[in-house]
Amino acid sequence: MAVSIPEDELEESFVRASGPGGQNVNKVSSAVQLRFDVVNSPSLTEPVKQRLLRIAGRKATGDGVIVITANRFRDQPRNRDDARARLAEMVEQACVRPVFRRLTRPTLGSKQRRLVAKATRSGVKAGRGRVTTDE
Repeated sequence: MAVSIPEDELEESFVRASGPGGQNVNKVSSAVQLRFDVVNSPSLTEPVKQRLLRIAGRKATGDGVIVITANRFRDQPRNRDDARARLAEMVEQACVRPVFRRLTRPTLGSKQRRLVAKATRSGVKAGRGRVTTDE
């Protein structure tokens, strides 16, 4: 399922990043904060929204807005691409419907094999006991 999120649904702000960059860190706002309002997004279906919020975890606010902060790189465009790629990856994961396991019961043969194996093992362990001689 291909989902595209329009530009106007994304809100970006640029902040000063901590980490490497020398004096550049104090002058340039290279970190990116990407905000995406999942709850009010018309681009996503309701089940995808619920899965996306579950996947986002602590990155999602109580209002259903996902906040991704990217400051891995020293320059703004690469951080911007990084934030968008991380959001795209989360949306991609949310679009995949989980496959539920169909419950099955063990076969008669597997039950019998298990019981035979237990009895054999029990016999091995019982044979390890101390030998006592009555005189």
